[in-house]
Amino acid sequence: MSANTGLEGIIVGQSNLGWIDGENGELTYVGYDIDDLARHTTFEEVAYLLWNLRLPNQAELDALKAELAAENELNDYILDMVRSFPRDSDSMAALRTAVSALALTDPEANDNSDAANRRKSIRLTAKIPTIIAAFDRSRKGLPIVAPRKDLSIAGNFLYMLNGEEADDLRVRTLDVALVLHAEHGMNASTFAARVTAGTLSDLYSAVVSAIGTLKGASHGGANMRVMEMLVEIDNSGVEPGEWVRHALETKGGRVMGFGHRVYKATDPRATVLRELADQIMEGQDTKWLRLSDQVRETMAQEMEARGRKVYPNVDFFSASVYTTLGIDLDLFTPIFALARITGWTAHLFEQYANNRLIRPEVDYIGPRGLKVVPIENR
Repeated sequence: MSANTGLEGIIVGQSNLGWIDGENGELTYVGYDIDDLARHTTFEEVAYLLWNLRLPNQAELDALKAELAAENELNDYILDMVRSFPRDSDSMAALRTAVSALALTDPEANDNSDAANRRKSIRLTAKIPTIIAAFDRSRKGLPIVAPRKDLSIAGNFLYMLNGEEADDLRVRTLDVALVLHAEHGMNASTFAARVTAGTLSDLYSAVVSAIGTLKGASHGGANMRVMEMLVEIDNSGVEPGEWVRHALETKGGRVMGFGHRVYKATDPRATVLRELADQIMEGQDTKWLRLSDQVRETMAQEMEARGRKVYPNVDFFSASVYTTLGIDLDLFTPIFALARITGWTAHLFEQYANNRLIRPEVDYIGPRGLKVVPIENR
């Protein structure tokens, strides 16, 4: 038996949801190209698509929005818990804890029927934005803003975060970002969720597993590292191109926001985000976008000189877009979870419907034939 570290190239199951052509830089949700979805649908429509394998008509979309609005408030137990979190709490740890606690007040928490899991998915999709915004305001000593019933998920999140309604461009920008992050095949957090569900544990436990996995710097935390890099460049006083060349020589040859485990061409999500960045930064200080462009140009030149092709990924532009929206750096990954909850739960529907315990083998390379020496002789 030979090991395939990281399971790269290994098919672990079948899915109707996301398909990635890494060689050509293509991503589809249930057969729809991500560029088409990002430009012509909303996050709520994409949630319906992932959960039902088709886009909704107007009546079905209106019904889903009403269901989400009915579930977007937090009960006093969860609100008091969020208020009790230390102000310096890790934002993903806070989200993970609050989502786990939601199960304690949900009478359907341990019901793994398809109907119950679909209702829980709506609750989680509606409540996660409220949890993130409540945590952020609480840690800043600001009053928690209750969600409204008349706003989209993106609009409500910005409203609860800032205490005022955002303009249409900002809402649309965040909405598109959520569409782009909703699903991405058998990524690490989705796999973690399916492994948990494979044991016939409940949906909340599976989602908590996914959140814990997304928390890692090599997965959901990557966009934070991009923004930290841009801030470092800005503070260094060094020309961005020079900083990149130095990083390629001294930081293990890696610059954050470039390259992807799957994509060998430009991440298609990055293209849409770059256009959004242009729109939202028009007439504003474009420092972050300007820095991003300089880093990207230098990377292209340096990789060509080395005979390599490394392209920007979705994290590269989401960092500057979120910053321009006034979102704190450590909320970038929770927003990723806010979007990906739809993809996670859609995969969980598939897992529960055709379940098999996920139990891979390991290639043992340790010693053999050892004999226990009595403890007094060790």
